[in-house]
Amino acid sequence: MAKLRLRIDFEPEGSLGPGKVALLEAIRRCGSISSAARELDMSYRRAWLLVDDLNQTFRQPVVNAMVGGRKGGGAGLTAFGDSVIRHYREMEAEAHEALARHLKALQDEVLAGGDAVAAPAAVAPRECPVPENGSERGEQERDCDGRKAMQRSLSKQPAGRPN
Repeated sequence: MAKLRLRIDFEPEGSLGPGKVALLEAIRRCGSISSAARELDMSYRRAWLLVDDLNQTFRQPVVNAMVGGRKGGGAGLTAFGDSVIRHYREMEAEAHEALARHLKALQDEVLAGGDAVAAPAAVAPRECPVPENGSERGEQERDCDGRKAMQRSLSKQPAGRPN
């Protein structure tokens, strides 16, 4: 089944995507960055850098560290962090619902288990313009609009698996 992945770029400040949201959800469940990192099979440093990036991206922090004590400290989501997760998941659901028919149409065209598909009809090569004075002629002859590079790439495809 086709999956839709939502990534929001707040250029140049930062981004929010499925990995960061999963980390926030893990922090909410686990109560610490280190436990969340272990749950997601991620290094503590990587998790901490992602949290720091999120905290630097938004005006408000998404995660607050808790100073040690009997339980040894930890980290928790702020109310804003909960709001970020909620908005992201709702946007993801709305996008998936709005694009479901397109995803299905594309998914239906994906090869399953090496199904044979008829090769596309050959397209006649078009003429590439070559300057009369011969300048840049070699480069154009080698790779006019990427056609020859594409032909080389397609010739390297495994048998039975058209592009």
